[in-house]
Amino acid sequence: MSILGSYKTGLSIPALLAVLAVSASAQPKTPPTPAKQIANTFGYVNKNILDMAQDFPADKYNFRLKPEMRSFGEVIVHVTSGIAYAAKAGRGEKVQWDEIDAKDYKTKSEIVALLQKWIADANTTLKSVPEDSFAKSLQPWLSVIEHSGEHYGLLVAYYRANGMVPPASRPQPKK
Repeated sequence: MSILGSYKTGLSIPALLAVLAVSASAQPKTPPTPAKQIANTFGYVNKNILDMAQDFPADKYNFRLKPEMRSFGEVIVHVTSGIAYAAKAGRGEKVQWDEIDAKDYKTKSEIVALLQKWIADANTTLKSVPEDSFAKSLQPWLSVIEHSGEHYGLLVAYYRANGMVPPASRPQPKK
């Protein structure tokens, strides 16, 4: 039916536009592709960890929940190792999971810079991966997302043990 035809039947143009708008919004949305879902989740968990790395006080970077555990800074470097692994493996390079040694990064600023560098590198690699390759395998991305998510939970414990609230748990300003 044409707009003119609907007008002849008594349906006004604004009413017709409203019906079309409701109809369009009722259309099912195309779900994101696996590549987009991986990129979104990878970005989300890395943003949360980077926010923590930047927020946690420099004088507490050596804090350990227990003497035998990694310090806060060492956990951030360990997570960064996983992100570096994804970047390199995603490009098809031979890589070991723990190639980055926390002993080489002593200060908060060095650790944050390292994390930022590898997040940027991994994101660049992720964008270059052909979409159809995600139909074959979600690796190494899925393993690294899981690894980072597990350590995010551990980092929350470091915050709580120091009487602090992690950035993602803080009240957000209303928009």
